[in-house]
Amino acid sequence: MSRDRVLRIVLLLVGLLFTAAVLPAIWGLKDPAHSDTGDTMMMGLYFALGIFLLIAVRNPSEHRSLIAFAAWSSFAHAVVMSALGLEMDSERTGFLIGSAVLVVLGLALISLAPPKHDTAGCVTLRSDSSRAQNSPETHSVT
Repeated sequence: MSRDRVLRIVLLLVGLLFTAAVLPAIWGLKDPAHSDTGDTMMMGLYFALGIFLLIAVRNPSEHRSLIAFAAWSSFAHAVVMSALGLEMDSERTGFLIGSAVLVVLGLALISLAPPKHDTAGCVTLRSDSSRAQNSPETHSVT
């Protein structure tokens, strides 16, 4: 299976997972007195991110920044949730498991992200780092 196909599958699965966050967001809006308002707002953001990840499935190379944002925001969320989990004994297991899931999703997105293209639409390749600093070479890769 090609890397592009695997990326599209990961984008689809993560997009669907994040889009499913609309359910706890709706439940939180229906009964705000008995819900964590911060979680409700965060679920709204994940829902929106999920929709855009589903849009990115069609042409991932046009959505590199979105894919990077999804990955790095997952890492940031995992760090905060892990820190909270270590401080709150009652939430430790759930927060650390959730953090691990977010790290796995972030790593999958970062490792499968499409390569950066130069302005001509060609992948930039550099054969030698010292030579590349002085005179970068670009080669068309198809």
